[in-house]
Amino acid sequence: MTHMKIRLAAISTSKNTDDILKYLKKLKNDNLQVVLHIGDSSTDYKASSITRMNTKKAAKGHLFTKNKWSGAAFSLFESSDFDINMEDFIDHLYRRSELNSYKCHQLRSIQDYKDYYFILADRISEVLIERKVTHCLFFNVPHLTYDTIVYQVANSLSLPILIISQSIFPNHFFSLANIKNFGNFLQSKSALPYNVAKGRQHKWFYMKDIKQEYEESAKLTVGSTIQFLTFLLIKQPLKMLNPFYVTKLFKHMIKINHQFPKWRDPFAIFFHENSLAYFDYLAQFEKQEINLSDRFVYFPLQLQPEMTTSALGGGFRDQAYAIECLANILPKDVRILVKENPKQNSYMRGPMFFHRLNRIKSVFFLPSWANTHELIEKSCFVATITGTAGWEALTQGKPVLAFGKAWYRKFEGVFEWQNALTFDAITSKKFDHSSIKLNAGMLLSRSHSGVIDRHYQELVPNFDQEQNNYQVAKVIWELLNGERKMTFVDTNSRYNQH
Repeated sequence: MTHMKIRLAAISTSKNTDDILKYLKKLKNDNLQVVLHIGDSSTDYKASSITRMNTKKAAKGHLFTKNKWSGAAFSLFESSDFDINMEDFIDHLYRRSELNSYKCHQLRSIQDYKDYYFILADRISEVLIERKVTHCLFFNVPHLTYDTIVYQVANSLSLPILIISQSIFPNHFFSLANIKNFGNFLQSKSALPYNVAKGRQHKWFYMKDIKQEYEESAKLTVGSTIQFLTFLLIKQPLKMLNPFYVTKLFKHMIKINHQFPKWRDPFAIFFHENSLAYFDYLAQFEKQEINLSDRFVYFPLQLQPEMTTSALGGGFRDQAYAIECLANILPKDVRILVKENPKQNSYMRGPMFFHRLNRIKSVFFLPSWANTHELIEKSCFVATITGTAGWEALTQGKPVLAFGKAWYRKFEGVFEWQNALTFDAITSKKFDHSSIKLNAGMLLSRSHSGVIDRHYQELVPNFDQEQNNYQVAKVIWELLNGERKMTFVDTNSRYNQH
């Protein structure tokens, strides 16, 4: 078979995906050339320089070394999705704002974000055209600004796109060409069922330190203290000279810490004085009794900022809006029990967020230690954007209302949000566990073997890094060259009806 010549633009920012990329170059070095690599300082352009807006250079210098308007992004600016694209960009870039990151950019107003969007899109478009890029490769669903803008520009230039994304199933990953297709897979009657344990209480490795029971609080940790000092040094260096300010802030921090279980360390990852109000609000629910005797829908809030909401949630990255939509279809005697993600900080959880939820009579907030397995079991159904709580619910035989593009959204028992949905339609849905096993088998028959996210290596017994890299590189080549079908597709397209 004669293969097409591919000039690839790749977004790869971690060592293991860079290694996969090296294997890909070796595998098909005559037919594939990586002409643009955005990643760490050893690649063409440094990804973090784009999100932090600093001047750190990579192998080809800085993206804005050449910085004259080209007009190359005109097709993006005139597209019908322009408003949605720019909103996605702003949302993804906001995670690096002063309130959310120590190494932050200096954008302040909506006009600042808009100006940067136009400048960056124009320059990225120019680079893709100059380097005669024919295909773009992403090692995850774009959600980190630098990948977001390349994805949007590539779409506007009609360049073939390949996105690969790790699945929760050991040694399996998904592929797709368009984010809108995520979770949309062709049903195959020949697929064999996958052994999904019924009613299993999942223990996700990334939640291994999170408990589902009440626990006494602990003293302030070393990690939290370091975050506090980092905040002062970077954000408020002059105020460090004010002992009254420092003492008051530190005491407030200690008070909050004492109100949460010791595994729920509020300031272990990031500290900002604005986050004190967030934890003050949540603390009021920690000592309450949990009543599960009445009818309720369980809505576990998802961690933000994350790909699962920022990229796959669409407009429902605003989780308060999802809860408002849910409340609109519920009978008056059905409550919405909301549990905050135990790893969440104040990002997208300002006072107005909670004020919106407080205005909904059916909403009740739960303590951080509320048992999610019991909540799923006793709920009428589970509502989520794309969260794994939805998958847990399916394995327990509970219907799920998904507001975003969850990977399981086409499974039996899942309802995708639409205004015409009713409470009775969801709760009356009955499905057998065998259908979940069959759906999982269908999905995995369309997935690919390998690990692309290094954190998932521990799920694979006797994991062999070199063998994995070769296998994944081979699959990527076959996907790029059209020899292998993608996992998630537009099922309405006549090109995907087999």
